Amino acid sequence: MNHKKPVIGVALGDAAGIGAEIVAKTAASGVLEEFGHAVIIADERELKRGMEIAGVQFPYIKAANVEEAAAMDGIALLDTKALDAYAVTMGQDSLDCGKNSALNVKQAVDHCIQDHFDGVCFAPNNKKMMKKSGFKLNGAIDLVAGFMGYEGKKGELSVLGNVWTARVTSHIPLSDVSAALTVDRIMDTINLLNNAQKSAGFKNPHIAVAAFNPHAGEGGTCGMEEINVIAPAVEKARQAGINVEGPYPADTLFYNLFNGVYNSAVTLFHDQGQIAMKLKGFDKGTTVMGGLPYPVTTCSHGTAYNIAGQGIANHGAWESAYKLVCAMAK
Repeated sequence: MNHKKPVIGVALGDAAGIGAEIVAKTAASGVLEEFGHAVIIADERELKRGMEIAGVQFPYIKAANVEEAAAMDGIALLDTKALDAYAVTMGQDSLDCGKNSALNVKQAVDHCIQDHFDGVCFAPNNKKMMKKSGFKLNGAIDLVAGFMGYEGKKGELSVLGNVWTARVTSHIPLSDVSAALTVDRIMDTINLLNNAQKSAGFKNPHIAVAAFNPHAGEGGTCGMEEINVIAPAVEKARQAGINVEGPYPADTLFYNLFNGVYNSAVTLFHDQGQIAMKLKGFDKGTTVMGGLPYPVTTCSHGTAYNIAGQGIANHGAWESAYKLVCAMAK
C-alpha cells in the first residue's frame, strides 16, 4: 500500500439512524481528507440521503474496486448497491438495516485483512437489529473480532480527548462483577490499555486503577477485592514495567484523571467509567476496539433514533473517532 495517508474504511452505520448524517458533516468539514484517505462502504443512496439530511455537499468518486478506491485521491465510495435508503423509515428498527450495517463493517474489515485498508471507523449501529438479522455479538467489538477471526484478548476503550479508560468487565450484570474480577483479567486490561495508548502516540501512559468498593474497601473492612485481587494485579503490572497506580476510589480517581494527574484509568465495571466520561463529554467520546489486529474506532453514542433525519445530530464524537483511527493507523 503506497498511499501517503492511512487508508480508512468508513461504514455509515444503521441507515435508520444518524450515521450517514454525521459522516457527511465530517466529510464536508474536510476532516476525512485532512487526516486520512477515506473509503466509504455503503449503498450510494445511503450517502446521498445522509448529505441531504445534513444539508451539505462534498465531492466523492465511485470506485470500480477496492484497489482503485485505496489508490485514488479524494474521498472514495465503494457502492454496495445493497440498500435503498430512501425506502428506510428513519428512527425505526429494521432487520434490513441491521444486516446491511453489519455487512458493511465486514467488508471494511475484509479489506484490512487483504492489506487494502489500514483501519476502520464505523458510525453507530443498532446491535439489537444486527443480532436479530443473524450476527453474533454482545458488544460491537465481538462483531468486529469475529469478522477478523480474532480470538485473543480484546476490550472496548473509551477515549475523550487525551483521557482514556478501559474496563475489566463490561456487558454483564452488576451482581456478577465481583466473581469476574481476577488478577489475570485486571492485568490483561492494564496491558490492553497501555498498548493501545502507545499505538496512539503516548510514550509512557500513566494509568490509574479504580477500586471496587467504597473508599477502596477501607482496609478490608468494606470489601476485600482491593486487597485480594486489584492491588496484586497493579503490583504485577508495575513489575512488568507499566506506569500504573492504584487501586483508588473512583470518585477521587476521576477528579484527578480529568485534572491531568493521570492520562488513563482502568475501571472494574461498565458504568463506573462510562458515567464519568459521558458526563464530561457526551458529544466527543470515542470507542476504541482495543487488542484487535487492526485499529478500529467508532463514536461512543448510539444511533439516536429520536433525532434521526432531522439534520441536528452533532458529528463531534464521530469526527474524533476518525481522527483517532488515523493516528493509530500511522
